[in-house]
Amino acid sequence: MPLNLSVRIDPNSGFCFGVIYAIQMAEDILDEQGYLYCLGDIVHNDEEVERLEKRGLRIIDYETLGGLHDEKVLIRAHGEPPSTYQTALQNNLTLIDASCPVVLKLQNRIKSSYDRKERIFIYGKHGHAEVRGLLGQTRGDAVVFENLDELLRHELPPNITLYSQTTKSTDSFYRIKGELEGRGYQVAANDTICRQVSNRDQELRRFAAEYDQIVFVSGTKSSNGKVLYQVCKNTNDNTHFISKVEELRPEWFKPGQTVGICGATSTPMWLMEDVRDALLRL
Repeated sequence: MPLNLSVRIDPNSGFCFGVIYAIQMAEDILDEQGYLYCLGDIVHNDEEVERLEKRGLRIIDYETLGGLHDEKVLIRAHGEPPSTYQTALQNNLTLIDASCPVVLKLQNRIKSSYDRKERIFIYGKHGHAEVRGLLGQTRGDAVVFENLDELLRHELPPNITLYSQTTKSTDSFYRIKGELEGRGYQVAANDTICRQVSNRDQELRRFAAEYDQIVFVSGTKSSNGKVLYQVCKNTNDNTHFISKVEELRPEWFKPGQTVGICGATSTPMWLMEDVRDALLRL
C-alpha cells in the first residue's frame, strides 16, 4: 500500500557558491579536453565525485601531484597552502584555481597576522583540506584546535589571535572567544565564518520544524554536513541522515506524513531530487 508522502526539498540547501564555481570550472574543462586532474575530492560528497569521475575527473593526492608534469590541475574551493603552488611552478603545471574567495580572503588575513608575528589559533578540524591551506600561510606555526578543551591544553600566551575555518559554527566561535576573555586573555577575534553557511542554521531550524520527518542528505566526509544534520536533529528528532538513495528505509515513515529533504553545502541538488523521487514512489 503506497505511503502517499508529501515531500518538499529545502530551497536553501545544496551547493554553496564556492562549490558551484569549482564544479562549473571542472565541467568546462572536461567538455574541452575530456579529462582533468583534481587535487583531492572536488567536494565532500561521494555521489557527486563519482558523477564527475565518469566524465573524466581524476582525483589525485599530493604524492601524485609531485610526479605530475605539464598538465592542468584543479584546485578545489577549500584552497591550498603555498607549497602546492611551488610544486606547480617546478613541474610546469597549470593550476585551475577554484579556491573560494571567502577562503582566499581568510588565507590572506592569516598570512598578514603571521607576518606581524602574532600567535595564531585556528578553530577548525585537524587535517581538513581548508585547514591545511590555512596552516600553510603560517609555515605550520599556527595552533589548530577542534574545541575549547583541546585549546586549553595548550600553554596560551596573554594575547591570542583567533581565526576560524569558514564552515564552523558562529555560536561556538563566539563562545570560545567569551570563555578565553573570561579567563583573562586578550583575544583578537577574526570572524571569518562564511555567512552563506552559518545563515543556514536558522533557515534549517525553521525548515526542520515544519515536517513530520526530515531526511538530511550529505556525504559522510562533510564537516558542514555533520554540523547541519545536528541542527536538524536538535529541532526535529525524526531526522534521518543518508548519503545516497539506497539508504532510505520505508519503515521510517507513516502513511500521509510530510517529509522535508535538506542537505549540506556539499550536497548536489540532483541527489536531493533523486531522494524526493524515491520517497514519492514509496
